[in-house]
Amino acid sequence: MTAPRDLLKSLFEAAIASANPALGVAGALPEPPRGRTVVVGAGKAAAAMARALEERWPGDLAGLVVTRYGHAVPTRRIEVVEASHPVPDEAGLEAARRILAMVRGLSADDLVICLISGGGSALMPLPLDGLTLADKQAVNRALLKSGAKIGEMNCVRRHLSAIKGGRLGAACHPARVVTLLISDVPGDDPVDIASGPTVPDPTTCADALAILRRYGIDAPPDVLAALETGRGETVKPGDPRLPEPDLRMIATPQKALEAAAAVAAGHGIAAHILGDSIEGEARDVGAVMAGIARQVARRGQPFTPPCVLLSGGETTVTVRGGGRGGRNVEFLLALADALDGEPGIYAVAGDTDGVDGLEETAGALVAPDTVARAWEKGIAIKESLSRNDGHGFFEALGDSIVTGPTLTNVNDFRAVLITGSSS
Repeated sequence: MTAPRDLLKSLFEAAIASANPALGVAGALPEPPRGRTVVVGAGKAAAAMARALEERWPGDLAGLVVTRYGHAVPTRRIEVVEASHPVPDEAGLEAARRILAMVRGLSADDLVICLISGGGSALMPLPLDGLTLADKQAVNRALLKSGAKIGEMNCVRRHLSAIKGGRLGAACHPARVVTLLISDVPGDDPVDIASGPTVPDPTTCADALAILRRYGIDAPPDVLAALETGRGETVKPGDPRLPEPDLRMIATPQKALEAAAAVAAGHGIAAHILGDSIEGEARDVGAVMAGIARQVARRGQPFTPPCVLLSGGETTVTVRGGGRGGRNVEFLLALADALDGEPGIYAVAGDTDGVDGLEETAGALVAPDTVARAWEKGIAIKESLSRNDGHGFFEALGDSIVTGPTLTNVNDFRAVLITGSSS
């Protein structure tokens, strides 16, 4: 069998490759319009999507997309702007203003192609009238530390935005709008991908307010006022400006898991996809996954080794310490701690955009000797977990995975390999 570490790396690489925008864009393009074609969008994959569209579009087009710093690629007709993620900045704010201005005043003969991928919420941070970028930054930072689920965070973001929650799509009216999507959210719900700028939003200001209260977030007074008065209400289903949105999904977490499963099968390893939308505290998911893996290794239940357990989705981390961490390395710390050197079990976890948390590190690898090697360096895994210091832990062991910007994003990828031996 291929060395476990090499096999796991190849599975992660296959998942990322399956989400290459160039693979999906070509088959999802609409017919050119009689009028103008305007391209707008946001997300970690937006620049790569724009380049793929340019290469295949038969007529004239122009536009602007915004992506994360370091994720830009050369384009000829579509302008690419870089901005901050996950905490928004002025560059993203100005780009969002320009995007909204570009789509206003179009006719029914015109076409807007909107390129949306994960990260678009922070990259198009245009505040609702009466709110400031500082207000949105404060709420965003608090949400990121709170342990709130991605759907909950996006509900709040939509109701504090002048461009999300269907507002961008409504501004395009009466032009035709086609949205190409790369999903990074559990369940692939378009309303949660970049907070749904071109789709109607069934949630309400009251829902957003309840989320802030649930997590004890002390929001700025103007934010609370916008939600309490209903002034931040989004575009709702049935609004004539958003008739039957034309949404085309070009990459998803499920497709990435299937691509990894195919690679595993090619190596003679049975692959079992446990789910593409697993949520919860990263450390809890890690502990549960360790229990399943141990049952496979010791009892051959519910699967027979050798096999690999694949999963995706976006876990959360409630920040308790001052370490350097992210969802995936937090998951791996908890997994390794619970396995405690169980023979024949290896794992990889990483964010398919190449950035886990705030680090330019995608994720890491775990092996049966992970905990022992840490002890040899004077590092206690439980202490690292308590400080949310996953990146510090795996960096010290040389087990971090650094991909650089992948120019795509279909959320987190996790693979637990059970070899059935002590190798």
